[in-house]
Amino acid sequence: MSQAKNNPLLEILVTIVFPSVILMKFSDPESLGAVNALLLALAFPLFWGVRDLIMRRKLNLLAVLGLVSILLTGGIGLLQLDTQWLAIKEAAIPGLIGLAVVVSAYTRYPLVRVMLFSPAVMDVERIQNGLEQRGNGAVFEARLKIATFMLGGSFFFSSAMNYLLATQIVTSPAGTQAFNEELGRMTLLSYPIIALPSMLILMAVLYYLARSIRLLAGLKLAEALKQ
Repeated sequence: MSQAKNNPLLEILVTIVFPSVILMKFSDPESLGAVNALLLALAFPLFWGVRDLIMRRKLNLLAVLGLVSILLTGGIGLLQLDTQWLAIKEAAIPGLIGLAVVVSAYTRYPLVRVMLFSPAVMDVERIQNGLEQRGNGAVFEARLKIATFMLGGSFFFSSAMNYLLATQIVTSPAGTQAFNEELGRMTLLSYPIIALPSMLILMAVLYYLARSIRLLAGLKLAEALKQ
């Protein structure tokens, strides 16, 4: 059975735009109120994450971490904890992923193999044959380790920017209308300020891998990608 594909525009609307608008426009007492607006806003990305897990029918570590992040955000707001915990939470999730990526570089299975250099994305067997014919297997493994560090760096960048955004924007006490509005503003800004630069770093990693495959295995990107 083929896996369902997400519509990127719809995903951005459901997980970022709709929750942000609800938090910023419907948190006042005359509308939904701070608590109800927070619960409704969190319901959108929570629904999307559960839907993704059900439709793909397999455990996705990043999706699970996303759900945990949503639940922690809701807990901080509902329990009215110090906003410093929100900043720590925002930094901790991508930071832990980045740490796992970097640690994996010293194992037999660096995570760049799972996320980028995998049979689902590239024709790994053809690439390995090209590397063996040219005697470049060891050199390519070293480059995979460098690509793994670059991938980990994208998560560390997200971690630092998440913390900076949270501390600069969300300053009102949790559980208040102002807190919700600031949380919505932070969520809305996270896409252009954090997601887009992270995507550029990921594209740089892909370019580095593609260039390494062309130089070491003699295959162009179109030939290396899974047909």
